[in-house]
Amino acid sequence: MRHQRVVCQSTTRGLARVVLEALLVRLSQGADSPMHLGQTHLRREIIAMDTKAATNQPPQEQSHQPGVQAPMRPEPVTIREGYRGSGRLTGRTAYITGGDSGIGRAVAVHFAKEGADVAIGYLEETEDARETRRLVQEAGGSCLLIQADLSTETACRHAVGRVLEHFKTIDVLVNNAAEQHPVEQPEELSSEQLERTFRTNLFGCIYTIQAALPHLRSGASIINTSSVTGSRGHKTLIDYSASKGAIHALTFSLAQALADRGIRVNAVAPGPVWTPLIVASFDAEKVAEFGSDTLLKRAAQPSEIAPAYVYLASADASFVTGQVLHINGGSYLTG
Repeated sequence: MRHQRVVCQSTTRGLARVVLEALLVRLSQGADSPMHLGQTHLRREIIAMDTKAATNQPPQEQSHQPGVQAPMRPEPVTIREGYRGSGRLTGRTAYITGGDSGIGRAVAVHFAKEGADVAIGYLEETEDARETRRLVQEAGGSCLLIQADLSTETACRHAVGRVLEHFKTIDVLVNNAAEQHPVEQPEELSSEQLERTFRTNLFGCIYTIQAALPHLRSGASIINTSSVTGSRGHKTLIDYSASKGAIHALTFSLAQALADRGIRVNAVAPGPVWTPLIVASFDAEKVAEFGSDTLLKRAAQPSEIAPAYVYLASADASFVTGQVLHINGGSYLTG
């Protein structure tokens, strides 16, 4: 009964959003009239709907990682209504691992809105990857899809080679691919899971950076996706948290090692975000409560995380390196 009620609420929100968007279009057609004053209010209402969409997610789960975005209800918000690019990444090429859905998709679309061409890596979610490509192209960017398991050095080097073959350059590297597998007790953490988690989350990040470094010029930017768990830990995501803590240290070390080359290295550490990895990691009841422990009492949408990557990739952050940006709704307070 609870599941049915929440699904109905989600459907109602979707219909209301369609109505508001239609009204916004009608008002925009008369932008020189006094009615255009209502556009700002309608945009705010749409944004509010999008950001609240993850508050009451219905119980759901997927049986296989890293998860698929299309079946999620509500589907994650990739970019907010009214986002307007300002050419901050014009002429630049970005390679985003794990770019088929969730945060990776949002970063790809935001980068395209800012004028960048994008290559995205993905494991096996071909339909999600194709949808991301469509959204990037719709936003005005060119998009290359690269299917690869980045847990091996050979695959990482091959993927970087594909980007260079197609675009001739890499200006922004976003290491976003990851997996997580909760365990109820530390003794349940197997050596196979531990190795797999670190190979995907950390080794793949290092291998990709090593493959790209000879081709990164002064002014390039490396952005690693970390996690709030890398700072505060998590009682069931033990190996995942450890791998994300290692990414913090990797970011600090590479920022020092690459400063003389003019390459900036930073990380974004999201808190709970409504992505396919969540429904593929936890059971349905935990998914329904996901993000409720933040000060804002909800999970973030990918559209609320991606602008941080735009900032770090752009000249706006030309004096920013060796930093971890925490975007977590108050679930972790830094000093």
